[in-house]
Amino acid sequence: MKSNLLKKALAFGLAGALTMGLLTGCGGGSNGSDDSNAPKTEAKAGDGDGKHLNFGCYVYSTSYDPAEYQNAAWDAMRCGITECLFKFKDDLTVDYSLCDKYEVSDDKKTWTFHIRDGVQFSNGNDCNAQAVADSLNRLYTVCATDKKSSTPETYLKMESITADADANTVTIVTKESYADITSILCFPFYAIIDVEGDTTDAEHDYTADSTSVISTGPYVIESADETTKCSELVKNEHYWNGEVPYDSVSVIFIEDDSTKASALKTGDIDLTENVTTASDLEELSNNDDFYVSKTPGMRSGFAYVNFNGILGKNEALRQAIFKAVDGQTLCDVTVGGMYTYGPAVLPSTLSYDYESLKNDFEYDVEGAKKLLDDAGIKDSDGDGFRELDGEKITLQYITYTNRCLSDFAEAIQISLSEIGIDVNVTNTDSDTEWNMMQAGEYDLCDSNWTTVGTGEPSAFLKNWYGGDKGSEFYVNSQGTNYCWYENDEYDELYDQYMASTDTDERADLVIKMEQILIDDCAVLVHGYYNSTFLSNVSKVTGADIHTVDYYWLSNEIAPK
Repeated sequence: MKSNLLKKALAFGLAGALTMGLLTGCGGGSNGSDDSNAPKTEAKAGDGDGKHLNFGCYVYSTSYDPAEYQNAAWDAMRCGITECLFKFKDDLTVDYSLCDKYEVSDDKKTWTFHIRDGVQFSNGNDCNAQAVADSLNRLYTVCATDKKSSTPETYLKMESITADADANTVTIVTKESYADITSILCFPFYAIIDVEGDTTDAEHDYTADSTSVISTGPYVIESADETTKCSELVKNEHYWNGEVPYDSVSVIFIEDDSTKASALKTGDIDLTENVTTASDLEELSNNDDFYVSKTPGMRSGFAYVNFNGILGKNEALRQAIFKAVDGQTLCDVTVGGMYTYGPAVLPSTLSYDYESLKNDFEYDVEGAKKLLDDAGIKDSDGDGFRELDGEKITLQYITYTNRCLSDFAEAIQISLSEIGIDVNVTNTDSDTEWNMMQAGEYDLCDSNWTTVGTGEPSAFLKNWYGGDKGSEFYVNSQGTNYCWYENDEYDELYDQYMASTDTDERADLVIKMEQILIDDCAVLVHGYYNSTFLSNVSKVTGADIHTVDYYWLSNEIAPK
């Protein structure tokens, strides 16, 4: 039986008190506000003349430049600023966007894309083949020469990118054969931006203001405050794909989930994303004044296990920890169904034969204690915590307050105390946690990843690949093995996967890699995240969350 202490922890997500915060730096209340400091736009927040949206969300970046780092690329696309050549549908098939047709060579190394005629950037410049080629060349050049943390080379190894102005086509020659690069080109890294005027020499050594990116999406950056992470957007008057519903949008940074919910209820915002406090979500779902859109998505929440630390060096300790965590209850109760439990790194909704996977480390507290006892990991001084080699075991668990990750960490902390393992939880921001993870300053490190961001999981599964450890690319690229996990069989399967262009073979290899990670207790999976969008039904229509969460502020979302 669980102790009363553990029961309290497991109910944590259902009992969160409403945390009120000041919404500063952007926009204002929906009923009007003092706009003396508002950006000088044709339609300011609260001026009553134009159609305006107040969008409260967690902002991951102070940049919108897709070459800067991954969060910047994502935020730009989520805010409706940037677009790619292709776009995912909700079933993860690929649809055309700035490209309207393409051809591929027999060896699957030469890809020729016709750029949709008549598309303009938000500044009125033509988004033609040369502009697209310049944008993609700039991405690769800046990331390689300026050591930005965006890593397009992780997904697509380019040999050359050239434009044919007469045919309005862009030809991409890759260093390797790829089964399909259209899905890769959906990833926000590959957003097309206008770099005209930013070229400083013939080698495309570009400079760009990361907060004034020009692209083809329905909205344009009017101003961006790097201190408050708030932005003012206005309508793209040159948008190519239908009517832009709002004249202006205030993107308002709100970190706390309960504050998002409260701001929606009071009318300070009209739309928000990913309220994960179960009590708030339940209240809003049961209130006809609000619309809650929910989808399983393609995200996994999990904790990295640092194999350079105590958990990597002691298998019995690692296995006992996995057995001590009741993942099903954490998903169903602690976070109120915001996650669907599963022990595998890829969501059960994806087509990788999830049912064939076996987990030998299911929840079993007594079994966890026996593993520790048999390994001689015992509490010898009677303080309630076990020692290893004469030293009290205290695990360093780093997390951040987003998508329920800190809720998982705090509940796991109490779960492990049940078997005599002390855990120190550090709750920080996502950037600080990322830096600590890269430095290896953790035993457990929370994360929430889009697992098939390019339509397949190669970048995600690279988190546990050790085959190129020590190379400059390996050390500095995102999606690399910052948990220092090593398994030769896993690496061999990963290499086979990357070399294969056969769909069935690749799926079988993925299943085998997932099973190895389960068998090795290589990653403590929390579950599979269910994304949400929440809106005021009297003000907003069309606010449905997409399976692929690159797409938030689309022109589907409109005033009521």
